[in-house]
This record gives sequence, structure tokens and C-alpha cells, in this order.
Amino acid sequence: MPEPCRPDSKPHRFFLNMGPQHPSTHGVLRVILEMDGEYVVDPQPVLGYGHRMHEKMAECRPWPQFLPNTGRMDYAAALPYNHGYVALIERLAGIEVPLRAEYIRVITSELNRIASHLLWFGALLLDLGAFTPILYSFDDREQILDILEDITGSRLTYCYFRVGGVSKDIDDKFVERTRAFIKRLRGRFPMYEKLVNGNIIFIKRVEDIGIIDADMCRRYGATGPVIRGAGVPYDIRKSEPYSVYPEFDFEIPVGSKGDSMDRFLVRFQEMEQSLRIIEQALDKLPEGPFMAKVPKKLKLPAGDANFSVEAARGELAYYLISDGSDVPYRLKIRVPSYSNLSLLPEMCRGMLLSDLVAAMGSLDLVIPEIDR
Repeated sequence: MPEPCRPDSKPHRFFLNMGPQHPSTHGVLRVILEMDGEYVVDPQPVLGYGHRMHEKMAECRPWPQFLPNTGRMDYAAALPYNHGYVALIERLAGIEVPLRAEYIRVITSELNRIASHLLWFGALLLDLGAFTPILYSFDDREQILDILEDITGSRLTYCYFRVGGVSKDIDDKFVERTRAFIKRLRGRFPMYEKLVNGNIIFIKRVEDIGIIDADMCRRYGATGPVIRGAGVPYDIRKSEPYSVYPEFDFEIPVGSKGDSMDRFLVRFQEMEQSLRIIEQALDKLPEGPFMAKVPKKLKLPAGDANFSVEAARGELAYYLISDGSDVPYRLKIRVPSYSNLSLLPEMCRGMLLSDLVAAMGSLDLVIPEIDR
């Protein structure tokens, strides 16, 4: 593959802007493509168009007031972001969360994970030219949003978790609707298998495209379905267990080749594993309070703490430094999409432009999470 060059040295090459309004970028992402005919010589992401200074805002307000910000980073899967932040505060403050609240957190986070995967599933197929799958996946996703709306009051940028528990308990109606959804989605998987997974056109678009091996994932810090697609069974829920995840029996889907097809299948199989976790959590759901007693004005002890969770796109880590006041001295947020995007130039160098759409779509990027 020829090395990237200046436009004046090889006049047959040209530059193409992919975004920031290109539909396949799903957000305000710009990728500058150096092209040699139909081939991508050097793709370079350009960030910063949607930067909102979340970390700086965290330093300017009391601990609880930052909670709404967490749901506005990865808007497609906000509840794991809620979970990581409140768990961080609880770790530093030494707050013990009621067992029922931990079960509710896991149930709702896994529902949100499935909703995020269904959004990605439909959007990827739409990028590749298939319109029908997104109609089915959004139909299923709407069922989750209806269930979560009843207890959270929101359908997207959730702010449901609280330091010490959750803002509202779940009831029999929630349990009944969630069990009905589990049965419904499992009944839909064979249809998705036939419509998409076994479709020869789809297979030809993603198989052997955008291969990422385990070494590349480690060099760039890629996590989530990206590293699991490369054959590494790294999942925070198993590798560094938190909340009540150790109570449940579930598997970590992995790929073998690390191509776009493997990443697709990993996410598809993860939906079934999330259903397994939810089902077990509903069966074991304990009685008791859903909130611990927490002071209205919470002053954290001076020191630092870190907490990691498995978000829909990989490892999410919050690192906090406290000076003993009710406002964070520093909050650093490590988001998965940023690391996953960073391997794009190496992964896509030399491939066809049409394949770039498939490869980039298989990373499941959420741009507001990167430009936080």
C-alpha cells in the first residue's frame, strides 16, 4: 500500500470530506479521506465539533447536579453511564447500596444495552443499503423505551440512578412487561437470522472487512465488542465484577477473525446474554428498600477513586479527585468510543470507500460520547 503523500507530489490523489453531515457518521464526525481512485489511502478523524466540556462542568457544581450530564454523553445507552458515576461516589463516600437497588440497576442497564444494540443493528444495515431491518429493530427498541419510560420518566437521556440507589422502585407491571419483552425478542431472533445474518449480500459486505486483531486492540485501548470480536473475552462484568453481576450466569461472546462480521455477531449474541441476565435478576429480585439514607448535602472525603463499568460500547471509567468539598476537584471520564475510533486509520487504510462505511459502522461509534 503506498504511503500517504502531499497532494502536489501525486496529483492523481484527492481529498474527500466524509462528514460532518455524512449520514453514515451518525453525528458530528468529520473524517478527511485521502483517496486514490476508489481506495482510501489515509482516513483521519477530526474531532471537536460537538465538544460540550462535561468534565469541566463537573468541577463547577455539587456531585448530584452532574448526574443529568452522564446521560448526555452516550445517549444511546445512558444508564451504564449513570451507574458508573453513582457507583464512583458511593465508593468514595462508603455508601452501601440496598440489594434491591443493585438488582434494579442491572435490569434497567441491560434493557438499555439491548436498546442500544438494536439501534446500532438497524442503523448499520441502513448504511449498507438495507431499509427493512431498521423498521423491525426500532419496533423492538420502542418496546424497551416504553418499559423504561414508566419508571425513569424518559426515553433516551436517562437520569434514573441516584447516589444510594434509584429514584423510583419497579412494580409488578414493570416485571410483567419486561418478561413479555424477553419472550417477544427471543421470538424475533430467528427472523433477524433469516433476514440479515444469513443474507448473502450482507455477508459479502462485512466478511473479511476491517480486520482488527488483539494486538491492535491493546495498542489503541479498544474495548467492548471491538476487542471481543478480535477473540479476547474481556468484559468488565466478568473481568472486574461490580454490582450484582457475579450473581448471574452469562457468557461472553467472542469472534475469531476480528472482522466486521465478527463484531456484528458479537453484538447480536450479546442481546441474548442480556436477556439471560435480566431473566435471572427478575427471578432473584429481593424485597427491601430501593434507596439508602444519603445526606442531602454530600461532602466526600479528600482522596481519589476510580470505577469502571461495561457500557454498550466498551469500558467506561470514571476517575475522581476530591478535596473534601461538595464539588469535585477533578473528574476524568474514559469513554470507549474514543479509543475504538482511534484505530480507524490503521484499520481502514487501503480499503474501498464502500467498505469504509461497513468497517466504521461495525465500531458502533457515538460521537457525543467522544466529543464530551
